[in-house]
Amino acid sequence: MTALRVGIVVGSLRKESFSRKVANALISLAPALLRCSVVEIGDLPLYNEDLDGEPPAAWVRFRAEIKERDALVFVTPEYNRSVPGCLKNAIDVGSRPQGKSVFDGLPAGVVSVTPYKLGAFGANHALRQSFVFLNMPVMQQPEAYIGGAADLFDDKAMLVSEETRKFFGKFLASFASWAQANRRGNS
Repeated sequence: MTALRVGIVVGSLRKESFSRKVANALISLAPALLRCSVVEIGDLPLYNEDLDGEPPAAWVRFRAEIKERDALVFVTPEYNRSVPGCLKNAIDVGSRPQGKSVFDGLPAGVVSVTPYKLGAFGANHALRQSFVFLNMPVMQQPEAYIGGAADLFDDKAMLVSEETRKFFGKFLASFASWAQANRRGNS
């Protein structure tokens, strides 16, 4: 099997965010079948249809990076039981103009992250709801709701929880198999 180019989209702009720490842990634990790298969203101007004719350079870069990927994993915190505005904006930028979505048919996984106990369930499912419209098949199992994220990393942002490390390994192995089977053009 050829390695899958997996984009990791982090739904938090904060440099030391738990979501970014989780994304970096996933990248470091990825099996050889997954070549993972972060696709940055922090520089994307807010989506405005008036700019579709001459899109900002950051939109062009983002869309091109997504097109180069075979699959995506979204790692997001939860804001007000939904996704952060920066992540919603990235989804809007990638899905426009109408009929030219870079997400169409792209396999996806969702990891929601919170320092609290609920595991950011609302954000996880809000993303999944958008992906139905975007025609993005989303891995169903294992689900990844990462609660208590403040206790998972040391002061150097290294994952210290062996239980979480094992879960991430299971999640990534499942995602590798699932994304390979659901790769665009496999239908």
